[in-house]
Amino acid sequence: MTVKDVQETLGARYASGEQWADREVHMACGSDMMSDVLAFVKDRAVLLTGLCNPQVIRTAEMMDVVAIVFVRSKKPDEQMIELANEREIPLLCTGHRMFSACGLLYEKGLRGGADYERLN
Repeated sequence: MTVKDVQETLGARYASGEQWADREVHMACGSDMMSDVLAFVKDRAVLLTGLCNPQVIRTAEMMDVVAIVFVRSKKPDEQMIELANEREIPLLCTGHRMFSACGLLYEKGLRGGADYERLN
């Protein structure tokens, strides 16, 4: 799956980073707690979150997150967009709630850490 596939599956719009839409995504993590993201995220993941502040971008950078999807129609501000662009992290926004967004991606074959490791 690619970032573009994630965008299409969720009917999301890009807040920034559309030029990186062809990046591969291997797994997903949905959380509003960045401490959980730090404990979970593996390589090439997309992060789904309703938390909308610069710390999300900084956490994503540390964990090599491929893209961030803000759920519940959350929108990043200009500071977040600038920070994400500097770090080449696409930002997407969807109206879906976290549970629905994760479910839609799961239906398309995207898995979380333990599921991904078991399958590969």
